[in-house]
Amino acid sequence: MADLATPMSIRVAATLSLVERSGSAGATAEQLAAETGTAAPALRRLLEHLVAIGVFDRDTESGRYRPTELGAQMSEDAPEGIKPLLDINCAGGRAELGFVELLGTLTTGTPGYVQRYGRGFWEDLDAVPELRRSFDAQMHWRFQVQAAQIAERFAWGRFSEIVDVGGGDGMVLAAILHAHPGVRGQVVDLPPTATAASERFAAAGLRNRASAVSGSFFDPLPEGADAYLLSDILHDWDDDHARKILARCRRAAGPDGTVVVIESAGAAGTAMDLFMLMCFAGRERTVDELAELAAECGLVLRGTAPVADGRTVLEFGSGPEDHPDRS
Repeated sequence: MADLATPMSIRVAATLSLVERSGSAGATAEQLAAETGTAAPALRRLLEHLVAIGVFDRDTESGRYRPTELGAQMSEDAPEGIKPLLDINCAGGRAELGFVELLGTLTTGTPGYVQRYGRGFWEDLDAVPELRRSFDAQMHWRFQVQAAQIAERFAWGRFSEIVDVGGGDGMVLAAILHAHPGVRGQVVDLPPTATAASERFAAAGLRNRASAVSGSFFDPLPEGADAYLLSDILHDWDDDHARKILARCRRAAGPDGTVVVIESAGAAGTAMDLFMLMCFAGRERTVDELAELAAECGLVLRGTAPVADGRTVLEFGSGPEDHPDRS
């Protein structure tokens, strides 16, 4: 459990695309070294460890290495979609390395990501477009199955207009609009993600019912919609920032609007909770914790229900007007 050799070997193999480069025909250490710009003797030692843990096989006659069924999951086109979480040049894989600073997070309160890279995760994405693209692709993969579940397992049809706050490239909103033809919607997200959402809506034939605007959920949101959706947003932030996001949604929704929150609500597990702490100073919250946080922003919990694999939907309405609104 304390061995770092295996997880780092797998991450380096994914970063170097060894599975794709070797393919079903296999390749020698020398061939792979030439393609990756690495030293053949060192790469061979890495490959031998990958053989020992069952990720690669080695043909004793030809000296060729090829991925096993297990190792093939690291391929870019593998249905498991785990490569972005391993490739240290992608947002997800890069973030995981922040765990080496976990002790500093516990002693100083500063996220390990900031300690390792000198700036926060979101600032990193803003500064490096390729990291932003890899993060958007990771979110797209995450919701491939869940988007349809979210669209089908909640009564979205009672709303005439939905604003998906921090809605990424629009995958979830597009699924909702396809499942509920009478609903219109809008994504609010940072550029260039908002542009990607606009392109998705146009390609899906939703241009007349869906749009995207560039903006932050810390700034004033478009007003007057029936529902404001926060899907996998709040766990990325500490309580103070989460309150600001919820307060923005409540203010935009007005006294008659609804705020819909989708989170794991405790189902993500302790490892993900530690990741949120290390990467963002965020946290995985239970239903009770989310309800308490929302109440501090003048939102009253109307109900909860499972809405996707490992996801719970919480529906909030506005509380008394004299409730504190921390924006």
